[in-house]
Amino acid sequence: MVEREYELEKRKYVIAGVAVFIVVIYTIRLFFLQIMSDDYKKNADSNAFLKKIEYPSRGAITDRNGKLMVYNQPSYDIMVVMNEIKDRLDTIAFCQALHITREEFDRRMATMKDRSKNPGYSRFTQQLFISQLSDRDYSIFQEQMYRFPGFYVQRRSIRQYEYPYAAHVLGDVAEVSTADIEEDDYYQPGDYIGKLGVERKYEKQLRGEKGMQILLRDAHGRIQGRYKNGAFDRRPIPGKNLTLSIDLELQALGERLLEGKIGSIVAIEPSTGEVLCMVSAPSYDPRLMVGRQRSKNHLLLSRDVWKPLLNRSIMGQYPPGSTFKTTQGLTFLTEGIITPQTQYPCYHGFSFRGLHVGCHGHASPLSIVPALSTSCNGFFCWGLYHMIGKKEKYGSVQKAMNTWRDYMVSMGFGYRLGVDLPGEKRGLIPNAEFYDKAYKGSWNGLTIISISIGQGEVNATPLQIANLAATIANRGYYYVPHVVRKVQGEPLDSIYTVRHQSMASREAYEYVVKGMRASALGGTCHALGRYDFEVCGKTGTAQNRGHDHSVFMGFAPMDKPQIAVAVYVENGGWGADYGVPIGGLIMEQYLHGKLSEASEKRAIGG
Repeated sequence: MVEREYELEKRKYVIAGVAVFIVVIYTIRLFFLQIMSDDYKKNADSNAFLKKIEYPSRGAITDRNGKLMVYNQPSYDIMVVMNEIKDRLDTIAFCQALHITREEFDRRMATMKDRSKNPGYSRFTQQLFISQLSDRDYSIFQEQMYRFPGFYVQRRSIRQYEYPYAAHVLGDVAEVSTADIEEDDYYQPGDYIGKLGVERKYEKQLRGEKGMQILLRDAHGRIQGRYKNGAFDRRPIPGKNLTLSIDLELQALGERLLEGKIGSIVAIEPSTGEVLCMVSAPSYDPRLMVGRQRSKNHLLLSRDVWKPLLNRSIMGQYPPGSTFKTTQGLTFLTEGIITPQTQYPCYHGFSFRGLHVGCHGHASPLSIVPALSTSCNGFFCWGLYHMIGKKEKYGSVQKAMNTWRDYMVSMGFGYRLGVDLPGEKRGLIPNAEFYDKAYKGSWNGLTIISISIGQGEVNATPLQIANLAATIANRGYYYVPHVVRKVQGEPLDSIYTVRHQSMASREAYEYVVKGMRASALGGTCHALGRYDFEVCGKTGTAQNRGHDHSVFMGFAPMDKPQIAVAVYVENGGWGADYGVPIGGLIMEQYLHGKLSEASEKRAIGG
């Protein structure tokens, strides 16, 4: 009897334990359903409300003179709430209304539901089905939309580019990628984002802030109006407008002058660092990167062997050639390696201990001013040789080399300048460690002599060369070049308003300016002597495995400079062949507002 009572007692506890376990399981499940999971809330909300995003208008972009370059045009997206699609959607009629095939319908549906491609997918919220309908297609679909429950039209805007110029500066806008969404939770699938140029760099200013309408549904899903008369709606905030520093007329001329060529033109206002034009050739029409044809056109451009998508002005890394001799003169004068009266011989080049660096014929010996005017290789080779070998001043070639490197860096070489465009390259300025590694510590001035004339290991972007011209124009300082002059409602970033001082002395700059002016009057830039404003210039002929590159750097007017220019034409030959005439035309256009009749003929002649 006692044993039977014990068994009953055990069963009572087991039954009670099972009951408690079941209650706990149900409680946990209810907790997750009601508190931790929002599936039911989403379902209920989607039945009662429709949250409609209102997209802001993207900021417009104008040139420095107020000419509208980029604006917005209306566009329409088809959105879908999968939870609202009826079981018997007339797919054939739907495809006909949108002029798409059944295969495209199935592909779009599969892509939308693929969480690896659309991590924000939810059957309760609006998802992008198809974007950028034309006005005509939108009108046709709107008339039949009542037949397709769960599908909605979302009004958007797309970019329009007014002119076929400045594609590399402006950039473009395209649909966000998965990486964009993961990086910034502002975006959701189907949103647009700047991909290149200022559209990318100033994305947060241009995009504005989204708004939202909360619409109330009835039991049949029909829209009844705004929830609580719009008390919880949020209006979109338009993006901020940008004013570029680019002069559209100057940009158009630059692109015309580089038609059929490979290269770059960069012009800078020395007193501010504002970029007046930035041309990269070959280029493309930014209007190709708009609408539903963007992907196709982008693919074609990316496969083009001439690389029109490459912004050579900030991504091309080239030997600066003889334009670099100005930096050498500044360094040698400031360091006391030479004086303004120091003369070096040049017998068709630099010849010493079996090493010969050739040069064209000119008077010899000569000092810094005529050396710059005639672009003498021998003079600057001797200067570097004496600097690197001056152990009584530096103690070692390594210390001399790093001192040289510091001068180059202070003039804007070797590192990114910080222009407000994505993708800028840094170029290359070697230091002692670079050569110690290359030559196992056994090297001297003769080993590296070619860097004195802008060859060898030295590389620079056209932007850096233009910045050098601006620094010389300012007699020793520069502002970081920038293509945006003004952002609506906010100050320009302080990085673009701070002076950067070169290590070279003011006196050294004055002698270099004299040399560049002499070059324009009777030296390698003598073609510039015809202008009625005082031009200072320096040619460059950068050696290349194929035909040499034609390079020019200059500024004008000499005493109150308003424009500094760099021209780089790949395989263009002598600097005087293409660089000088193109540079002169750019300066004339900016300073006079137009080309003379004679200059226009030269421009047409290429």
